[in-house]
Amino acid sequence: MANIKSSIKRIKIARTRTLRNKSIKSSVKTAIKKFEAAIAEGDLDKARGLFPEVTSSIDKAAAKGVFHKNAANRKKSKLALKLQAVQNQE
Repeated sequence: MANIKSSIKRIKIARTRTLRNKSIKSSVKTAIKKFEAAIAEGDLDKARGLFPEVTSSIDKAAAKGVFHKNAANRKKSKLALKLQAVQNQE
């Protein structure tokens, strides 16, 4: 454990931010899994409905600094390609 007051504060801040980041990452992963499950089931309407929610949660995570903006855009792009592939099959 650190002895310096500012170091102790930094450790506390890092812990709280780590917890927040884990929570946000978890919610984004859950949203992505729901979207991919809808695609796997072939439920196109559900997937179309979930897509804006998933992209919104990814954007919010990127705005809070949980994901880099390029990583967020890459994730959204992959999901859009999956949705497009399913739509083209129909």
